[in-house]
Parts: sequence; C-alpha cells; structure tokens
Amino acid sequence: MAVALARNPQIDLLRGVAILLVIVHHLYLRIPLEDSPWLSGVPVRVLHGIGMHGYESVFLFFVISGFLITANALQRWGALDRIGIGEFYARRFARIVPCLLALVVVLSALDLLRVQHYTITHANQSLPRAALAAFGLHLNWYEGKTGYLPGNWDVLWSLSIEEVFYIGLPLLCLTVRRTWMLAPLLLALAVSLPWTRAALASNEIWQEKAYLPGMAAIATGVLAALLVARMQSPGRGWTRVLAVMGTMGVGAVIFADDVLWRAMRNFEMLILTGSAASLVVAAHWHAQAGHTRPWPLTGWIASFGRLSYEIYLTHMFVVFSIVQLFIISGSDARFIPLWYAVAATCCWALGVAVDRCLSTPCNRHLRKRLLGSRAAQPST
Repeated sequence: MAVALARNPQIDLLRGVAILLVIVHHLYLRIPLEDSPWLSGVPVRVLHGIGMHGYESVFLFFVISGFLITANALQRWGALDRIGIGEFYARRFARIVPCLLALVVVLSALDLLRVQHYTITHANQSLPRAALAAFGLHLNWYEGKTGYLPGNWDVLWSLSIEEVFYIGLPLLCLTVRRTWMLAPLLLALAVSLPWTRAALASNEIWQEKAYLPGMAAIATGVLAALLVARMQSPGRGWTRVLAVMGTMGVGAVIFADDVLWRAMRNFEMLILTGSAASLVVAAHWHAQAGHTRPWPLTGWIASFGRLSYEIYLTHMFVVFSIVQLFIISGSDARFIPLWYAVAATCCWALGVAVDRCLSTPCNRHLRKRLLGSRAAQPST
C-alpha cells in the first residue's frame, strides 16, 4: 500500500468529525443547544443528534484506530504474522504513555487540591486506585464496579479498551499466523457487538464501557484494513457508493437513533461500526486513486483529527472552564453557539500545545531510544 494512511486527509476528516462530536456532547450535557433562541428554528432531532452521540463517536474512533494501526503494520512488516512484537509495543508505548502519564499527574494534583470537577468523591473510590486503573488499562472495569469518575478521568475508559486490544493483537497474529484463520476470529468478534452489549444490560456503566463491545468495533477496523490490503480500488463509482452508504449509516445512527433503537435494539451499533468501516475503506480507495488533497473547507476539521488523541485526553479541561465562564457571564442563552465555537477553538489550541510541547517530542525521543534506526518511521 503506497498511501501513507496516517496522513490520509479523508480519514483525518472522519477523526475530526468524531472528536468534535465528543466535545459537543460534553458541552451539550451542561449547556443544551436548544436553549439558544438563535437555534429555535433547528429541529430538536438535529440538535439532539449533534449533541448526544459522544459515545457512538468513540466507537467511530475504535473502527478508525483498528484500520490505521493494522494498515500501517501491514505497510511496515508486510504481513501480520511477521509483525515485530517488540517494535509494535515500543511504538504504542511511545505514542500513548507520555500524554497519559502527564494527564494522570495533573489530575492527581487537582484531586489533592480538592478542585471542583476534578475531585474523586465516591466513598468506594480513591486516587491511588484510580491512577492504578488508568495505568493498568482497566479504568473502564473500575468505573463499572464503583461508578463514574470525574469527567477528565472518565475519558480514559476507551484507552483501556483500545490498548488491551493492541496488547493482544500481535500475540494473536503470531499464534494464528494465517490470515484465513485470523479473519474469521476477528469477524466473530466484530459481529458479537449486539449480543455482548445486550448481555450487559443489567449494569449501565459496564454495558457502556466493557471490553468486548469496544474490541468488536476495533476488530471491524482491522478487518477493513485486511480487505484493502488484498483488494485494489474497484473504481471511482463503487468508492462513491461505499462512501454514500457509510455516510447514510452513520447519519441514521446519529439523527434517527430512536427509530433504529425501537426497530433493532443493540444491532444499531453494528450499523454504526459497519458504516464506519465503509467510510475508512472508501477514504483509502479514494487516496489510492491519487486523490490525496483535502476536500474544500474541511482542512480545519481534519486538523482536529490529526490531534484527536491529544484533544480527547484534554478537552474536559476546556469544557469545565467554558461552562464555568458561561455561568459567571450570566448564562445568556443567545450566545450559546458562540460558547461552543470558543470551546472547540480552545480544545484545538490546547491539543496543538500538548502535541508540540509533549506528545511529539516524547514520541520521537522514546522511539529513538527504544528503536534506534527504525525510529524514523512515524507511529499512528
């Protein structure tokens, strides 16, 4: 695959849309869009769709992540059964740990200072145990057992799922060693999503944050990467059809979730992950055909996508600050859309700062120390 997938502008655009929906969701829970008279003419279904699908957006991230990491592994090693397990883990460590460590240190300090919105207050939770859960990649399980942690801790539930999957993926690939054996296992995991979610209905938090549903979404992305590795683009027409189908599927989940839920229950999430896979495959084939320039007026959204990890980890700092400023300023509902725009801009700026000052320098340094001459190849 000649295309540098990590720099595919359409995939960055998908990631940008996903992280913007996450930011909007956490604002919407605290400052509803429908309170603004400027938006009185917008159907409530549309506002609700934009504001209430942060969770589904994380599943979009899972699919995209599975696709990108698998596709880049295939670029690097040629086949998953030849994956360099030490190098794979080193790259994940260099990409993930610096920001995670910095976030946990900052959150721990804020908790010790008893800062509002950052203090762990549940009687059955503690700061040492939350930190252990974050570094031990089981914060999702910890919340399922003890309740929600403060917002900036809570975002780490998805990182726990994702990184546990990537610890196991190379081991599975080296054990199975044949794609024709690996693909059915991944397919079984991918299509298990409705049943694993339904089986956890007795615990709302654990149903939302359990390992298997999230891993099912990641497996869908892995399968999409295996598909494009073996199948060239079928042509512009079919690529457009796939993109339209994917867009319609994701749009239906976002804007008609009540209808889908009544008709399909947990199979709604399977539509979401399948549609997300369609979009990343279409984006790859679009780039493979030589269309590597971003679409007009979408560059700013793609820039959110390129910074999605940094923004995801830090956006709650901005959300809590914006909400407090909104309250202090008098909570004038007329300016709610402006507050959203300010929040998105600040999230992007904070992501840029974290990337330039921490994430990228540490990533390069750690890769150089851990990988030596192999460090020049970028990590996703």
